[in-house]
Amino acid sequence: MNEEQLYAMRHSLAHITAQAVQHLWPEAKFGVGPVVENGFYYDIDLGEVKISEDDFKRIEKEMRAIIKRDFPFERSEKQIDEAIDWSKEAKQPYKEELLNDLKRSGTTVAKDLDSAELGLAADGDTAIENVSFYTDGDFTDLCRGPHAESTGKVGVFKLMRVAGAYWRGNEKNPQMQRLYGVAFETQEELDTYLTMLEEAKARDHRKLGKELDIYTMSNLVGAGLPLFTPRGTILREKAAQLSNQLREAKGFTKVWTPNITKTSLYETSGHWAKFGDELFLVTSQETDDKMALKPMNCPHHAQIYISQPRSYRDMPIRYLETTTDYRDEKTGELGGLNRVRSLTQDDSHVFARPDQIEAEIDSLLSSARELYETIGMKFRVALSYRDDSDNYLGDKGLWQVAQEQLKAAVKKNQLEYFEQEGEAAFYGPKIDFMATDAIGREHQVATVQLDFVQPERFELEYVADDGSKQRPVMIHCALLGSIERFLSVYIEHTSGWFDFWSAPEQVRILTM
Repeated sequence: MNEEQLYAMRHSLAHITAQAVQHLWPEAKFGVGPVVENGFYYDIDLGEVKISEDDFKRIEKEMRAIIKRDFPFERSEKQIDEAIDWSKEAKQPYKEELLNDLKRSGTTVAKDLDSAELGLAADGDTAIENVSFYTDGDFTDLCRGPHAESTGKVGVFKLMRVAGAYWRGNEKNPQMQRLYGVAFETQEELDTYLTMLEEAKARDHRKLGKELDIYTMSNLVGAGLPLFTPRGTILREKAAQLSNQLREAKGFTKVWTPNITKTSLYETSGHWAKFGDELFLVTSQETDDKMALKPMNCPHHAQIYISQPRSYRDMPIRYLETTTDYRDEKTGELGGLNRVRSLTQDDSHVFARPDQIEAEIDSLLSSARELYETIGMKFRVALSYRDDSDNYLGDKGLWQVAQEQLKAAVKKNQLEYFEQEGEAAFYGPKIDFMATDAIGREHQVATVQLDFVQPERFELEYVADDGSKQRPVMIHCALLGSIERFLSVYIEHTSGWFDFWSAPEQVRILTM
């Protein structure tokens, strides 16, 4: 089964899930039901009724009955006003809202919802004339597809959990119940996945972090602000030391920047407009300066670069700083060390001439390879490029040259890679490191990003060999990424049996 067929199978199971829920609770109101990694979910409003895991057997039994009847998935179209009438008659207010948005704004509504769940029958940011529906048996849903041929051709599945989810991700909207399931082509694949989940529970870094006395959390300190014990501090310092050694061997020099700054720094860099609501604000009792806790380090390093004139002979200039940043993450998204409010980055910034990009990327990839080989994790990389839209800043010609240099460096290092158009940062193309742990899960652990925007915003310059003033390219890189997040991956990868070089306790003498 190829990826498209697997997607259609899982998408079909999302509809079958909603259909089964409607059979059991006829008053159910439905949101959207997209495909996610290894499965699907459906957002459901049952009013005062709360689905629990005790209900899963009933729902699964009804799903299997629908599958056994092998209903064909039949596509149809309705004119947009006719579709709105359908949603009213079916008493589906969430579908009605989507359809009204489609009527007003066209396909722009897809920006905040999974587009596969919208019955789009037109392209572009124009008003929608027709929408598509899929029917199987007694169930009809607004949907673009694709689907399996029939309900009898959807592989094997299992409902996994139910969680709260605000409609369209907005906490001001009603909270719905998000019912998750996993789906595979064969029972063997499903069994393998479920076994992996059980192993993942045993390796959970939150459980092992407590058992091995690595870190703790305190309500008095605050959510998302981990406290590392002596053993945990050894572990994080060993990881940081390895990263620093690898980068210093490549010519990086250490710098230091303060933990607070004037918000005007981030207004100039562009981060305030994009991330302003994620900053912790600081009030001075001495001045009227508007301050913030440092959320990232690149604008600071740009200020060090610009502090004196630079020549093409000076390039590249490489800075490293392992430092803690602070971001006001939503409390509902915090969990263990995966998502925290205080994150320590092994941050690196290179200021280079455009013709030096490939060599610098090659050097960083070499360091990343050595680091992940040391900790016993294989990795591949994702090359994220711009598309033809206007969502990106900078000269298109420079983008093309940079993307070619990224790919050349990856190929030179003989790394497994895949390419993604439209996934670049707005300021430049990037490489994401995807490491596979001991039980086969893939984690994004680090990134290399090219930046054409901050050098422009901060008016960074160097004098070229012909005497002209040129803009450098800024290269962002963190080999570990967030050390906290890296440790969550590393703890689970090793199951707490740390490598000798990093183990907080390397030897214990047992007396008789």
